[in-house]
Amino acid sequence: MDDAFWLRYLRAHADPRTRALHCAGTLAATGVMALAGAALLCGYGPAWYAHAFIERNRPETFSAPLRSLAGDYRMCWGILTGTLAPELHRAAATTADVG
Repeated sequence: MDDAFWLRYLRAHADPRTRALHCAGTLAATGVMALAGAALLCGYGPAWYAHAFIERNRPETFSAPLRSLAGDYRMCWGILTGTLAPELHRAAATTADVG
């Protein structure tokens, strides 16, 4: 950032309350971004590991990210409610794959 902009920026933020609110917002946004990054790592890390080393296929995330996310939630709901087996049968998978 050039010095002229920096000095103009500081003049536009002369009141300490403005600076405090800007700082709070910037730190909050940075924290949310860090949490979002951690959430992505937590969510996709195990899934991509499973695709690479168990399924040995390419995650659907790469070709259809939003549909893949919806599929993740639908599959998780089916696992948690015990209703996934019929869906696996429809997809020509075996009930031994339910887990």
